[in-house]
Amino acid sequence: MPGSSAAVQLRRPDEHMAVRITESALAAEGIMDLAEFHLWFAHRRATDVARVERIALDDLVRWGTDPDSGDLVHDSGGFFAVRGLSVENPGAAVPAWTQPIIDQPEIGILGILVKEFDGVLHCLMQAKNEPGNFNGVQLSPTVQATRSNYTRLHQGSAVPYLEYFQDTARHRVVADVLQSEQGAWFYHKRNRNIVVEVTEDVELRDGFCWLTLGQLHQLLDGDDLVNMDSRTVLSCLPFSGVDLAAVFPLRIGSFGSSVIRSCSDEQGALHTTDEILSWITEARARAVVRTRPVPLDHVRRWQRTSADVSHETGRFFKVIGISVRAENREVAGWTQPMVEPVGLGINAFLVKRVDGVLHVLVNARIQPGYLDVVELAPTVQATPDNYTVLPAEARPRFLSEVLEADPDRIRFDRPLSEEGGRFHHARNRYLVIEADEDYEPDDAADFRWLTLHQLVGLLRHSHYVNVEARSLIACVHSLVGAAASG
Repeated sequence: MPGSSAAVQLRRPDEHMAVRITESALAAEGIMDLAEFHLWFAHRRATDVARVERIALDDLVRWGTDPDSGDLVHDSGGFFAVRGLSVENPGAAVPAWTQPIIDQPEIGILGILVKEFDGVLHCLMQAKNEPGNFNGVQLSPTVQATRSNYTRLHQGSAVPYLEYFQDTARHRVVADVLQSEQGAWFYHKRNRNIVVEVTEDVELRDGFCWLTLGQLHQLLDGDDLVNMDSRTVLSCLPFSGVDLAAVFPLRIGSFGSSVIRSCSDEQGALHTTDEILSWITEARARAVVRTRPVPLDHVRRWQRTSADVSHETGRFFKVIGISVRAENREVAGWTQPMVEPVGLGINAFLVKRVDGVLHVLVNARIQPGYLDVVELAPTVQATPDNYTVLPAEARPRFLSEVLEADPDRIRFDRPLSEEGGRFHHARNRYLVIEADEDYEPDDAADFRWLTLHQLVGLLRHSHYVNVEARSLIACVHSLVGAAASG
């Protein structure tokens, strides 16, 4: 494996997980090669077929409309509800609005089991068909389950491998942090992102496979293959350490070399971590955002029919109903409401190399569903078509730069799916676009350049980096082996 001989000399117990992670990221093949994987995955997609039909909200089974509020609720009182939210953000381009939002206060588990094979870390991944997935089966974490599911509120079968993430005393916890979900569609939603390393034998169940990080990184360069929950957990890996660039000397001047140097803790950054933390704290203190739940019946400019809930302009998103038949799930059939976005979104990082160290331009972004009001977001996080019905001043900074980027500057460009358990065919175009080293935009007070090791440090804590940025961080890490230069 690339870099393994040098890495062995540095490795000491519990001190060089970053080296082992980088070894795995540079391992293009594992105990299953990618040709074998694609045959296995094609078989999973052919056999794990779900029949998903759009139905009227009034036809949902065990879901009903609360007579006092109009909220969509499950008769068990569990799972989630669709309620209304009132938002006030004085001074913003849109200072106040109301909207539907998913209220799911329970904390789910997104867990990846890792284990060494032939001295290289592999991740146990699941081929899973979520009802909202754009193309059926996608690669999911080892465990991807809400509390309602893993406590079997649905009276279905048990979640495989759950015990490794509920009782971690016998194993090594590599990462374990609560992270937010989409702040525009979820209200105060968090999931536990956890990675656990095992040394014991693990039974390989049907529908699961072991892959290196390098293989997962290659698969990220495929449309709608590695799902959002996998991407967010992968981003939380401690992919940073001292002297990584020395241990893994990639070709000088290559983009991959700039990624490795950005993951090396000793490399300099444009801003210190203390300065970044102060900037985030100031943004949160400055934000005067008031949110309060309101009855779904009281949301303004949204229309409720027997079929769905939609905005009067036809933009943003809809709340729809679906019926699911899926033989390979804990429950064979059910109905539920889902959020269906209108239009393809854009999530993009502008990046630049500073003395050979990659820096990422992040935005301190307000979204109504966040617990802490502000989280670090991509440089651009937007659905361009929405701005046809919004004030001109609401148009995101840098959107034109992203949409008009020279193809030679684009380092990553793929449509990737968002969470398929609550969102129907939600997809975003994920981009990494390189700017010149001397690029320093004017009027960018809500933006800062961070290295990857600074972002990894923030990801060890909750509510600093949003889910869209976490997906992009996984995409940037996937470029560690990129050979492009210039």
